[in-house]
Parts: sequence; C-alpha cells; structure tokens
Amino acid sequence: MSSPRLPTLRRLLALPLLVVLLVAWGQAAARELAADPDTMVEVEVATIGISGVGGVPVVLLREPGAREVIPIFIGPVEAGAILRGLRGDRPRRPMTHELLGDVLDGIKVSLERVYVDAIVDNTFLGMLELRLAGRDDPIRIDSRPSDAIALALTAGASILVAPQVLDAAREIEYEGFADQAVVALGITVTPLDDDLREALGLPDDTGLLVSDVSGPAEEAGMAPGALLLEVNGAPPENPMHFLELVRDTPEDEDAHLRYWQEGEEHELDLSTDVPAPRSRRREPATPGIET
Repeated sequence: MSSPRLPTLRRLLALPLLVVLLVAWGQAAARELAADPDTMVEVEVATIGISGVGGVPVVLLREPGAREVIPIFIGPVEAGAILRGLRGDRPRRPMTHELLGDVLDGIKVSLERVYVDAIVDNTFLGMLELRLAGRDDPIRIDSRPSDAIALALTAGASILVAPQVLDAAREIEYEGFADQAVVALGITVTPLDDDLREALGLPDDTGLLVSDVSGPAEEAGMAPGALLLEVNGAPPENPMHFLELVRDTPEDEDAHLRYWQEGEEHELDLSTDVPAPRSRRREPATPGIET
C-alpha cells in the first residue's frame, strides 16, 4: 500500500525540474525585444471593446497623461479572461490564464512585466518578463499580447507598449460597451441600476458605482461602494463616458473627481499617470461538487 504522502512528495520533487524546464524554455524560445524597454510607455488596461472592422475584440489601453486610449486586437477567450481580471473574478475552477498564474506562483516565479513591443504583418507581438528567486537576469518568453495582458492583470505586473505599436494601434477604429466595467486612474466603475442603488443606499444623483479602487485614489480614502458623481465637472453617463472624461483631462493637469461615500460628498484630484499595478488575484471559492 502506497504512502498517502507520496503524491505530495512527488510534487515537491517536481518543482525544481519545472524551474529548470522554465529556464531552458526561456533561453530557447525567447526572441529579442523589438524595442528598448526604456523607450516603452506603461499603460493601464481600461476595458474591452470591439473593432470597427469585423467586430474583433480589442483591449483598450489608457496611456499616461490621459492623452489616448489605444486598442489592441485580442481573441474572445482572452477578452473574457481580461474582463474577469478587471472585475477581480476568480472562477470556481481555474481557467487557462488563472492556471498558468497558479503554476508560476507554485514554482516561485514572479511575472514582473509584459511587453507589447512590435507589430508585424498586422499581428501584435508580446513578451513575458519573469523573475526567478536567486537568478539575477530575468527570463523573457515570447507571448501573444492578449495572453500576456490577461496574466498581468491577475499578477499585478506592469504593461509596457513600444512607441511604434502605439502609433500603429491609433489607426484602429473601435467601439466600447456602455455596460462593461471600466478602469481608469486605478478606479473601476460599473453601471448602476435602481435595485442596486436601493440595496446600497446610494442617492438618486446621476453617477457610477465604484466597484474597486487602488493606487492614489485608495490612499486618498475612496472605497468600493462609492458613487462617482463627476469627472472634471461633468457627470459620467456610463463607464465608457467616464474613460472619455478622464482622457480629456487637459494635459499637465490633474483629473478632478467628486463622489459620494457613506453619506458625504468628497472631492479628489488625481494625476492621470498610470498607477502602480496591483494583483487582482482572489482566493478561489470553497471547493464544492461543481467541476
């Protein structure tokens, strides 16, 4: 009769082998970055949209300084994974991107950066930058940008885009969804219906529900459950309108926000720089009979 500890022991013994394989894979599969990382621009994932040509999903990336929102083509599966990451959702059983994130955690490898560094024949190229404990140099592995971005959201990794990619992506026409979660300035907003307004005890003012907060907005005291009333003096009509109001903040000025929270109105000035990334990984639900 085999020992019940044997499977666990085998898994522990397998971890060093996985690390060795990861290093070998990185050395064999990595291509050179097509742009100097120092020239790349860090962006914030805003939401998912649809391109004007063929209805292909795109991920919308907000540049710092609120100057532009940049669309990059992705697939429908990756679009779903990115939306889950924006909402902080954790499926009962890990999907592909969550599984890979769990594998990296299990072998003590951190995802520090992802790059969207080139566009070749209308195809965007990306790369993962991984860090292993005890190893000075990072490991870079070629990746589809959509997979890289989905992983970056759950891991809290920075997303950097090459200037030439930003220039090419600006030519892509897109439409956003009025009812999807949108992130800007580290603030996640969602639509608000009458039932939800009543359940949360929110006032009747026009506004959007703040469902998540990070970075300077969180440090200033804004919290989930707040009602966002104005951005630069204008009430946001839907999440995409919120993104547009942030984008239209005059250059070199802070975005001015007014919001209701716990019975009081507050005002807040926020830089339009991209806030530091934060892991959106949540603990999985308690195991049950679902598979």
